[in-house]
Amino acid sequence: MDAKDLYLDLLAKSLTNTFFADEPDPDQESQAQYVKGFIEHYISGTAITMLPMARMRNLRHCVVDTIKNNVPGDLIETGVWRGGATIYMRAILKAYNITDKTVWVADSFEGLPEPDSELNPIEYKAFKGPVMTKVYKHFAVGLDEVKRNFAAYDLLDEQVQFLKGWFKDTLPDAPIKSLSVLRLDGDFYESTIDSLNNLYPKLSRGGYLIIDDYGEESWTECKRAVEEYRAKHGIKDELIRVDSNCYYCQRS
Repeated sequence: MDAKDLYLDLLAKSLTNTFFADEPDPDQESQAQYVKGFIEHYISGTAITMLPMARMRNLRHCVVDTIKNNVPGDLIETGVWRGGATIYMRAILKAYNITDKTVWVADSFEGLPEPDSELNPIEYKAFKGPVMTKVYKHFAVGLDEVKRNFAAYDLLDEQVQFLKGWFKDTLPDAPIKSLSVLRLDGDFYESTIDSLNNLYPKLSRGGYLIIDDYGEESWTECKRAVEEYRAKHGIKDELIRVDSNCYYCQRS
């Protein structure tokens, strides 16, 4: 194992807070056990990302593959929480000495948008529920906190750019020419479709689309947004399972 692999392995454990504690596993635990563990490990804990290690490995694979194959374009995550995945993106670029790509950090930094109660009733119910409201607090993390997290890892520099606001307002005019990795973690239908409409056309051939909540249907309609977009644009690239909730594909 060379120095950059050791660095990225250690950083992933730090960001996920898994040096000495196991992460909750939705594929191995009951729903009640998983939610309890999720709250303890992520919401009340010190993890900087809610991505389990399988998704961190997937993210690393996608970024490294685009580097090795000279796929043009920047990297973006839409919906960043405490910033862990985008911190990891920046770290991978630094480890591979890539200086001509930007990591875009897109979030409202005020939490999730309120879904339409008629168009997206499942999401609306979840949004108004006691767990989302009182425990998760709509996953709201301020911009200053995310910047502090970047700075704590010495990764806050000119190759990191922040897009603050609702995606429908920030993404249409974002100064992004092309993308090599597009990671969607906006949770809800509207956030997902806004991200796809504005960013997928900028994804280079050979680049990767990662959809964090594609396999989750109990509280989000992310999958419906993805399927509608793919059908409308005739996209046939295979969606590959990362874990029960996260899927990705490579643009052909």
